[in-house]
Amino acid sequence: MPSLPSVLGARRTRSDQSGDTAPDGFGGFDDTLDDAELHTARAALAQGRRQAARSLLLHTGDDWDRRGHRLTVLAREPYAVAWAGDWLHAEPGSADAATLYALAQVQRALRGREEDPDRAREACAEAAALAPADPTPWLGLLRLARTLGPEHEVLGAFAELRRRHPEHHHAHHLLLARLAERPSGGRAAEDHEVYDLAERAAAEAPADSPLAVLPVVALAERYRVLVAAGLAPADPAACGHWSGPRARRILRAGFDWWLEWEHDEHPRRHIDLNHLAFALSCAGRPAEAAALFQRIGRHATPAPWSCLHSDPLAAFRAARARALGHLRD
Repeated sequence: MPSLPSVLGARRTRSDQSGDTAPDGFGGFDDTLDDAELHTARAALAQGRRQAARSLLLHTGDDWDRRGHRLTVLAREPYAVAWAGDWLHAEPGSADAATLYALAQVQRALRGREEDPDRAREACAEAAALAPADPTPWLGLLRLARTLGPEHEVLGAFAELRRRHPEHHHAHHLLLARLAERPSGGRAAEDHEVYDLAERAAAEAPADSPLAVLPVVALAERYRVLVAAGLAPADPAACGHWSGPRARRILRAGFDWWLEWEHDEHPRRHIDLNHLAFALSCAGRPAEAAALFQRIGRHATPAPWSCLHSDPLAAFRAARARALGHLRD
């Protein structure tokens, strides 16, 4: 298998977007997931009270995955730019305020409300200068590049993130989503380079790292691209994508990892659980999928379900009903 740097040779194109959780508004999705403190801080910020968010970020410290998750969610609030701007004006040297402002500017650009994304890029650079060890401003740049930038910007932002936090969960998901859009280059379907990258990253991570699920994420992202391009049917049962030898090996390894290592403390673990449940559902393995759905509970995430249906919540509920119904049969 090629080394991680060699897989990251710059290239090419894009299709529909993924690799991120969607904002609230899908009739049941909540991107705070099960972070009760984040939920409380977001509600307070929506009322113009920033102390809860200030305290939350202070106590998050250098738990970089949690910090990235919390700041990304807070930045999605409609008035986050104004709130963070006021906070930054009151505390000009605050890295927390600057990073929230930067990520809110990124969100504004991704929503199409900012004609020039350079304002968001500049805000991320200013936040990075205030906290050089923090990967979170680079997460903002990666989110921006993943959707609006050329691939060399994606790879550059990912390299900076990985230098600061080699196991950055969100960053790896964003990178896989973008690289899954590369053309296959004449390779066989199961030989797409995104699988090489995902398996290499999983192998280099500690045994209990949630990056072990990255090959499953790669399968889902590549399926999204194939469906969007009309190269695979939207009905997984009619598609060989999930039944090849590599796919079967990836799914078995992902499920086995979950059984042995899954733990409650990672802030984005429900995103991994949703990818596992999605992949096992697509592969026609309802008993294993049912175990994941029971673990997920109410914490559904729009990705990867959005690649099956224009209403991802409906796709999630239908797959869950089939899997849990299989248990009752």
